[in-house]
Amino acid sequence: MSNDISLVTGANGHLGNNLVRLLLSKNIKVRATVRNINNKAPFEGLDCDVVQADITDKASLKKAFKGVTNIYAVAANFNMWAKKPKAEIYDTNMQGTQNVFDAAKACGIKNIVYVSSVAALDFTKLPAHVDHGYNQDRRNWYFNSKNDSDKLALKLSEQYNIRTVLILPSAMIGSEAYKLSYSNKLVYQILKGEIPIDTNITLNWIDVKDVAFGAYQAMLKGKNRARYILANTQHTTLQDSVKIASELYPELKLKIPKKVPKWLLYAIASIMEFGSKITGKAPLLQRHYLDMFYGLKQDYDISKSRQDLGFNPKSSKQALIEALQYLKHDWKQKNHN
Repeated sequence: MSNDISLVTGANGHLGNNLVRLLLSKNIKVRATVRNINNKAPFEGLDCDVVQADITDKASLKKAFKGVTNIYAVAANFNMWAKKPKAEIYDTNMQGTQNVFDAAKACGIKNIVYVSSVAALDFTKLPAHVDHGYNQDRRNWYFNSKNDSDKLALKLSEQYNIRTVLILPSAMIGSEAYKLSYSNKLVYQILKGEIPIDTNITLNWIDVKDVAFGAYQAMLKGKNRARYILANTQHTTLQDSVKIASELYPELKLKIPKKVPKWLLYAIASIMEFGSKITGKAPLLQRHYLDMFYGLKQDYDISKSRQDLGFNPKSSKQALIEALQYLKHDWKQKNHN
């Protein structure tokens, strides 16, 4: 095993960087790929090889994958909104998946742990379970991209005969962040008192380090072409999340967001979406997002992950408390001096 190289794509991202650190702590040789080779900060003090590669550029992947045994395919476009969502989000994630597998086949890669998402689960029966099939709701291009690239990874794994294990994380939060991920940004907004209303959209917080461990275990023990949910069993509401923060930091005097009726949220979302057309910035609320998630409880059955991978994550509440502490004390100092 000692000469095997493990490669992590998207290694400057939240999960990618935590995964690099975990692998190094296990004395595994690591090659990390980033789109921008000048992005050195996330790798300071880490003994790993950093190379340039982009999932939309197959030639760069082939170059990066040479001599590698195991690949952790983490890189993807994780945006809920874009000016041209089909081209920017959907096509990127589908083509990126195809390119990773094509390059892996060309380089004789033995194993891939492919990062999918809980977005690729069917929520009509709860708790959501990997064996219940895929999300049938086709209203959001990010969700479509995760559903379809998950299926594509399984198809290519079979076609190219590469052992592939899929992991499906929920909202990853916590330490070692170099920019704020979608989920960490929400925790940061809670800290800053920027959650004025409860949208009745639930969350399933998971510590990013637990997901990194799950990914590592998936490489070691995961069954070929199996899908594993890396989440907590129970959801947390936005109100509860703010309550946890206000108990932790009473001096911030955080206001618990009020629930408002769906029609009002719809009206707010319409205005925000209209504003986005002008500013080109993502709206905080979108109508189809409310259609998909209003009142939906993000509860998951993780028994298969516990059994096969020894996945035993810290609770959502504990993950949230630690993320709040990190973002309040360490993240600011590191990034806003």
